[in-house]
Amino acid sequence: MAPVGSAVSGQPVKGVVLMALAMLLIPVVDGIAKHLSADYSPLFLSWARYIVASTIVLPAAAILRGRQFFPRERQMSHVARTVCLVAAMTLYFLAIARIPLATAVSAYFVGPIIAVALSVILLKERLTRRRFASLVLGFAGAIIILRPGTVIEPGILLALGAGLFFALYLVATRHASTASDPIETLAFQCVVGTMFLTPQALLSWSTPTWEDLRFFLGLGALSAVSHALAIAAFRYADVSSLSPLVYLELIGAAVIGYFAFNEVPHGLTIVGAALIVFAGYLLLNGQTRLGKEPRQPLKPLPLGSRTES
Repeated sequence: MAPVGSAVSGQPVKGVVLMALAMLLIPVVDGIAKHLSADYSPLFLSWARYIVASTIVLPAAAILRGRQFFPRERQMSHVARTVCLVAAMTLYFLAIARIPLATAVSAYFVGPIIAVALSVILLKERLTRRRFASLVLGFAGAIIILRPGTVIEPGILLALGAGLFFALYLVATRHASTASDPIETLAFQCVVGTMFLTPQALLSWSTPTWEDLRFFLGLGALSAVSHALAIAAFRYADVSSLSPLVYLELIGAAVIGYFAFNEVPHGLTIVGAALIVFAGYLLLNGQTRLGKEPRQPLKPLPLGSRTES
């Protein structure tokens, strides 16, 4: 998770640039996964992303934290969070193998909005008018993307399922810990995520060709780089400045989908995505106002971000 504290170095422009780069790298990773999904199972690709990221993250964690580079408290909570994150990524990879990138990202972005509803139910958080409005708008956007009455594309349901599991991850993160070290958390997620994904990788195994090996390396390496950029960004700017940049991911997905896969989002998909983005903006704006009050430093990811490996 990207560290977010009350103290930053006071170089917001640098933070914005780093965060923008992180968010624009994510659709590149998605594009690579979509390209590879033509010849490899998305289940195998999920494992490949984790195993490559692990080879990068674990040595770095050992250098920065020594031998004890796993979280030492609330490990079962970390396991639960990792399971939700692995499920979200796997469902998302299954989705982008079937539907346009921009459509998948649009459906996935309902996750943080669902997290608000879950936090009200499970964590007894207050349902403000702003949060209620975001729930209504997000639900309306999802309905428009689904277009009930027509044949529902299974890929959209998979993307919505990915968003649901990401919502569970966000709620679990909020409930489990606000003080986890980001390096230790990332190392733990890489190792445990790889363990969880190995059985499905073996069942769907396809030995990569030498030509495709570079794409597999890029899949994990760019994921790790995007996460590192996000971590660095929060050292220079605060969460209220950086969180809106997460929507660059939607723009990047549309651009890559168009130029790499000749995908043009449906008009109603654009309308639904706009409603979901506006719902997210309401949440971000509300968090910004709350952020002006004294509080303990938190370490969440930006709204909707998938920079976790």
